Formats: sequence, C-alpha cells, structure tokens
Amino acid sequence: MKHTIWICMGSSCFARGNRRNLKTIEDYIERNNIDCTLSGRTCAGKCRSGPIVSIDGEIFEQLDPDTLIHLLDAKLGEKTQ
Repeated sequence: MKHTIWICMGSSCFARGNRRNLKTIEDYIERNNIDCTLSGRTCAGKCRSGPIVSIDGEIFEQLDPDTLIHLLDAKLGEKTQ
C-alpha cells in the first residue's frame, strides 16, 4: 500500500520541531523501504498545535521525534530495526 505523508513547513511548526521530524520521517522511510509520497506543505493553519504531520490524511499534532517513530510504526505497519 502506498502511503502519503505531508509535513507542515510553516515557520512555527518548523521551529517547534518539524526540522527534526522531517529527518526522522526520511530516515524511517528509507530504513524500512516504505512505499510513500512525502511532501512539505506551507502553513497548515494549526500553528498553536504544531508541529503538524499528516499520515494518510489523518493529522497529528505536537509531535516530537520519539512519538513520531511510534506513530509511524502504528500507521505504516512497519517496525524500526
């Protein structure tokens, strides 16, 4: 199954952690050979709840890299090695 992930790259989300989250997602996709479209997006309009990431149309708020790994495992059906 091909997955779609977008990450908010607005200044608030980027400063709150999506810079690190982007790297976490890229590494996860590569390490687990996930069939995925990854894209950045300008402000998602949820600045107070950032950083924002969407996986397969579901929006997640206030993500840090550790929480993001668990979320990717749950949503993409893969386990990190």
